[in-house]
Amino acid sequence: MTNTLYCFGESGNAYKAAIALQLAGLPWTPRHVDFFAGEARSPEFRAINPMGEVPVLDANGLILTQSGVIHDWIMDETGKLCGDGAKATRREILRWTIFDNQKVSGQAGPLRFLMNFLPEDKRPAEVIDFLAGRMKAALAVLEGELSGRDWLVGDSLTMADLSCCGYLFYPEPFQFDRADYPAIDAWLTRIAAQPGWAHPYDLMTRAFPAT
Repeated sequence: MTNTLYCFGESGNAYKAAIALQLAGLPWTPRHVDFFAGEARSPEFRAINPMGEVPVLDANGLILTQSGVIHDWIMDETGKLCGDGAKATRREILRWTIFDNQKVSGQAGPLRFLMNFLPEDKRPAEVIDFLAGRMKAALAVLEGELSGRDWLVGDSLTMADLSCCGYLFYPEPFQFDRADYPAIDAWLTRIAAQPGWAHPYDLMTRAFPAT
C-alpha cells in the first residue's frame, strides 16, 4: 500500500495526520505542499481537495481530507490508537476530536499564523488577543482533564490525544507556554516518549527554514 500525505511542516493539522500514521506504524511518504506560495489554492491541488487545504491522504488511490477523517481511517485500518475499540470509546475520541477542531486547534492555528507568518505590520492585535483568550480557555479545560489522568480517553494514547496535541509541540510563540500548564506539559512529554514519535519539523518539510 502506498500512503502519500500532502502536507507541510508548519501545519499543525497536517502534523496530526503525520504523527498518527507514524505511531500506527503505517508506511507513508510526505508530499510537500508549498502552501505559502499558494499551491493549496491552485486548480491542480483543488482537483485533489476542493477545500484547498492540507492534510490530504492518498491511501493507495483513496483520497481522504481533514485530519479527523484520516484519524478515523487509520483506526479502522489498523485497530490502533482507538483504545479498546468499543463504540463508546470511539464516540469519546470523536468528542475530543470535535473539541480540538473547534476550541484548541481552531484557535491555536490561526493565532500562530497571525503571530508568526504575517508581516508584523499586518498582525491584528485585537484579533490576536481574542483568539488567545479563547485558546487559553480551551487549554484550561485540557489542563483540568489531564490533571486527573494520563490520557484523554481510557488508559492509553488514542487519537483524542493526537488531535488535541497537534499544535502544542511547535516552537513558534503563540501565547502558549508549557510551564503554565504542568498537566499538559507532562502529557506532551508522555506523547513524545512513544516509540516512533517525531517532532513535526522532523516528519515534514518546512516552508520556512530554521533560523
